[in-house]
Formats: sequence, C-alpha cells, structure tokens
Amino acid sequence: MNTVGQPPILAHKDYASPSVFTVESLLREAVRQKSLPQGQIPEVCVLDPDGDIVQYLLETGQAQLNPYWACYHTRLYNFVHAGIEFGIVGCAVGASFAVLVAEEMFASGCKFLISMTSAGQIVNKGNPPYFVLIEKALRDEGTSYHYLPSSGYSAINPELFEWLRSAFEQSNTPVLIGATWTTDAPFRETETAIDYCRQESILGVEMEAAGLYAFAEAKGRQVVCIAHITNQMGNIANDFEKGVAGGSLDALLIIAQAAKSWRARAGAS
Repeated sequence: MNTVGQPPILAHKDYASPSVFTVESLLREAVRQKSLPQGQIPEVCVLDPDGDIVQYLLETGQAQLNPYWACYHTRLYNFVHAGIEFGIVGCAVGASFAVLVAEEMFASGCKFLISMTSAGQIVNKGNPPYFVLIEKALRDEGTSYHYLPSSGYSAINPELFEWLRSAFEQSNTPVLIGATWTTDAPFRETETAIDYCRQESILGVEMEAAGLYAFAEAKGRQVVCIAHITNQMGNIANDFEKGVAGGSLDALLIIAQAAKSWRARAGAS
C-alpha cells in the first residue's frame, strides 16, 4: 500500500481488517459501569440531529427513556407513532457523532435507521421547508473515509432506495429525490464550493449522510437519510423556519412512511 504523500485521512487504511476497538466491547463495559438491565432497543430507530422531534415528543408526553441504552454520550427515547415503536436519539450532529450512535444502535437491536436532518438549500426546488430522499451524498467529511475507499459519493442501498422511492411517490407530503453535500464545516460553505455543488445538481447541504451511507455499505446495515431542506443558509430574512412544532409533525409522517415501507418489504416483525 503506497501512502507516500497521502493525507492521514487516506493513508494506512485497511478496509478489510476489523477494528481492534469494537462497539460491542464499549457497550459491554457501559452496561457494567451503569448497572443497566439487559434488553434491546426498538428495531426501527431515528437520528434527529436538530433535536426538534425529540423535544416535541417529550413536550407532548409521547416519549419515554429507554432503560437499555448504554451509550455514554446520548439518551435514547422510545415512542409509538402510526402503530410502530421507534427509538430516537437527538442532537447527534455531524457524521462522526451520527455514525458512532448508529454503530451503537445496530449493536443494541436496531435493524433499520432513519436519519432526519435539516439541510441548507443548494439547487432551488422551491421555498423551504421540503423533504429530500438522499440517494447519494458528496463525501466532503472525514468519517466515510474510515469505512470505504476514496470516491466522490456514498449512496443508499439500491434495493432500499427502490422500496422507499415507491413509498414516497404515494406520499401526501411531497418528497424529492436527489443528492446532498455532506460537510464537516458548515461555516466554510464558500461560494466556490456551492458553485461546484450546483454544477453537480446537489439539492442541499447537511452534515451526516455521507458518513452514514458509507457505514451502512461497509457494515451491511439498512440506513436511509432524509434531508429536511429548511433554510437558505441564513441568506434571507426569517430563514430556518421548519413548520409546525419545529417541522416535527411533517417529519414524523415521512419517518412513519419509511418505516412502514421497510417493514412491509423486509418482513420485519
């Protein structure tokens, strides 16, 4: 492996080799140290980087703390929506944090993960807010390069994409399909970078999808990333308005549709 001249993010990677530090060992010790009971989290889980959905569920008495969640950094809540039990973690912002939590979720009983992240508009598809099923994400972050070799994009599992696209075509809440740009540095979104993304027909900029899709491909996990295009990066007055309850009601409709589609096609219990 020739690593001469490569930056550390690309050098000394062995993608076929397992990690010495595993999520299972971390959770084992967390359970021991916290004296937690043995059990699993719901099979369908949600990442809510903004935390608005979690806040809404707590304020309306719909969410309960999961007693089995052993993560050192977050709290996972259970809630039922549209007849489906979900687990949800809020405020896991950025690819590295989101993937850390995703690894722990799948090791704790999750089988399908939905990330519902807010995003800034790149290609104008109308006035925000609106939703985008992320088909692929530009890898302008670091986490994905620890899971997959270098490439321009990481993408959703093709079979899962077809299931969800079919479900969202019948949605009362419109869901667009397209690419996003995943960045680690939201305050370095320069005009040069934005112009490039527009040339690539990228619909929005967010902070998690590229890492989550790379993790999902590398580990064989079922993950979908949905962008809630909520803003024009503060370049207009009264920006960042997500809708009723911080956009939670519309977001929960989309989350439920995704979960129902996955359960129907994957034969989940």
